[in-house]
Amino acid sequence: MTLLTVEDLVVDHHTPGRPPVRAVAGASLTVEPGEVVGLVGESGCGKSTLARAVCGITAPTGGSVAFEGRPVRPLGLRRRDPALTRIQMVFQDPYASLNPRRRVGRQIADGVRGEATPGELLERVGLDADMAGRYPHEFSGGQRQRIAIARALAAEPSLLIGDEPISALDASAQAQVAGLMRSLAVESGAGLLFISHDLSVVRLIADRIAVMYLGKIVEIGRTAEVWDDPKHPYTRALLAAIPTPDGSGTLPAELPGDVPNPAAPPSGCRFHPRCPSAMDVCSVREPVPLGGVACWLYDAPGSAAE
Repeated sequence: MTLLTVEDLVVDHHTPGRPPVRAVAGASLTVEPGEVVGLVGESGCGKSTLARAVCGITAPTGGSVAFEGRPVRPLGLRRRDPALTRIQMVFQDPYASLNPRRRVGRQIADGVRGEATPGELLERVGLDADMAGRYPHEFSGGQRQRIAIARALAAEPSLLIGDEPISALDASAQAQVAGLMRSLAVESGAGLLFISHDLSVVRLIADRIAVMYLGKIVEIGRTAEVWDDPKHPYTRALLAAIPTPDGSGTLPAELPGDVPNPAAPPSGCRFHPRCPSAMDVCSVREPVPLGGVACWLYDAPGSAAE
């Protein structure tokens, strides 16, 4: 059974006196048990909103989210379905997600479902068991993120979601934490939805990559295929913007233009105002995903797809 199924998810943000902002505009993806799916895109494209809808933190406007075949209901005043506690999220800021007034061992113990102790969970994420008696301010940023991961593991999750879990860390800790999340997910058979704007790190840990632009998934496929042969012009632009440490002094290519206002997105393909391959049809009609890519280059009369 597919672990996570997101179909045509739509999420609107409402602010009094302003038009609604469609943060997620019909996104679909799946995560299988033991699989790592990387969700990438520029800041503001809707990645975190999608993750919050998957967890039930944010109520969707349309579409559906199913976990192990069970609909994910938004959190309310009633107690959450115990089965859905097997969805756990690791947030971007490890310090903000931990209570500064409580010892980390007590915080980890709050979520323990099985027989593991807080000390054992700390050891699983590479920390010493005796650190359970310390407070969050006594740890570095990378250590705090490991504690957040240990707390998520306490619930014995089937699905782990990392919402930009490495963006607040220094470069030396980013790859370590990302690799740790992958190894823990694979070892336990859980799925991992890893959200990041750093494609270099995602390439190292993800089995599949989903590329998101202005609320939509524009390309999805096996990591090696997307990296070696990107189809969508936006994916190509993201890869071209990655710095290459070759000593040549050549700057990476800059993606032209700015991200459009999601409250008033462009007609047709949302990327067409910034796309170097835009055609007349791109500004009129929205492309239908074909073969893992939503682009008129592969779905228009006379296109390469034909």
